[in-house]
Amino acid sequence: MPPFSLTRHQSLKHTSDFIMNLLQSIRVRPVVLLLGSLLSAFPAGAAWKRGDTLPDLTAFGLDGNLPHLEGKVVLIDFWASWCAPCKASFPALDSIYESFREKGVIILGVNVDTNEGAYEKFMKRMAPAFPVVRDASQKLVAAAGVATMPSSYLIDGNGVITEVHAGYHGNKTKDEYIAEIEALLAESGKDPS
Repeated sequence: MPPFSLTRHQSLKHTSDFIMNLLQSIRVRPVVLLLGSLLSAFPAGAAWKRGDTLPDLTAFGLDGNLPHLEGKVVLIDFWASWCAPCKASFPALDSIYESFREKGVIILGVNVDTNEGAYEKFMKRMAPAFPVVRDASQKLVAAAGVATMPSSYLIDGNGVITEVHAGYHGNKTKDEYIAEIEALLAESGKDPS
């Protein structure tokens, strides 16, 4: 990979910072000021973070059936069929869903594949018990500012994002999900066990 290449997942903010640093390093000061003014006119997409309220997911044109999320603890997991850590996370997500679904916990998979065939093949092979929708237009993944596959967001019963996970790191991530879900259930007065 060339030293100045950018991935498609980097935000406009990172791109503008990169360009500004590059231009400054080659001493193109007047152009830097003009370019900086132009780039600042286009705000970078803000990534979802702790404390943000989950937007209305019905506004994003997702393929599939969205479960009722209001008042529930929700783990939203963005994934792609080409992503090896995503494949590794599915058995753990299934296990967590089976353990907590009776307590009102929803795990919602959000696939970002533009290729429907790749999505369907993955779904047939993995056959998750939890609900999955497809963001073929990638509007939701863009709004969330997802830069890593998979990325997960834990939402409390009030619709507030309480945790953000970038990547999947085996049992470490699974144990974190379980502890965080149990804490949210305990806070809401539901027995997590």
